[in-house]
Amino acid sequence: MAEDFNYGTLVLRNRGYVSSETQDKIRRTRLLIAGCGIGSSLAVCATRMGFENFILVDGDVVDAHNLNRQFYDFADVGRPKVQALEEKILRINPQARVEAVYAYLDDANTERIVAKADIVFDTVDFLDLPAIVRLHSSALQQGAHVFTALSVGFGALVWYFPAGSSLSLGDILAADTPPADPLSGAAPGYAEVFESFIRRLAPYLDAEVMEQIAHVLTLMKDGKPCPASQVAVGSFAIGAMATSMMHDLLAGNPLPAAPKLIVHSFKSHQSRIVDVTA
Repeated sequence: MAEDFNYGTLVLRNRGYVSSETQDKIRRTRLLIAGCGIGSSLAVCATRMGFENFILVDGDVVDAHNLNRQFYDFADVGRPKVQALEEKILRINPQARVEAVYAYLDDANTERIVAKADIVFDTVDFLDLPAIVRLHSSALQQGAHVFTALSVGFGALVWYFPAGSSLSLGDILAADTPPADPLSGAAPGYAEVFESFIRRLAPYLDAEVMEQIAHVLTLMKDGKPCPASQVAVGSFAIGAMATSMMHDLLAGNPLPAAPKLIVHSFKSHQSRIVDVTA
């Protein structure tokens, strides 16, 4: 007969690296994962670290091409990501409290969902730029910490926006956002904003990452589908980096904050702190 689940046993071997005070904070912290594709890596890592309160938000289902980097199995294909991820979490910690919201963030639900969280982990698809800006603005207004992550080839990028910060993601992207078309009134598209932003990061990203991004942006401008190439290493790196940074936040350790972000490359074997406004 399998032994009963015990939280103390789950986190027993964190000792020496995670103080009992910090472990208690981890256990009580309410973690919102907005985007459960790459966010699945953070969910699994955070659960094993001892996080026990989750809100999962995503309106997508698991596709077979997700399996090369997201924490799903072939048996999950076709299922809502939030449903499959909730099961992954509960298999590790059956006492975890998980709210699975099978929906995309929009004007009607973002504020209500963010209000439940202490920390927001943002991997919302960058194609939905208004949703990302709305998520960050809501977190800023409601005093939640935000971590934003991107998979960059054989590496990862994680960006921390402290609760109560005077600087939002929208503020930073303003420099990359051209004015609306004077004739049609149309707002600038994702490709324009992202292309401008990524140019600021180009000196710190691997050459192959920039090649893949350029390819995707070209397809987008031609109106073609753009499944961006990503690998498991980047996904795993996001989970590890973001969980470590959340630990440091709760432990009171120094943590680089926006406009600075952290980029790690396993190709160059370097971690860099980058100020995108410099």
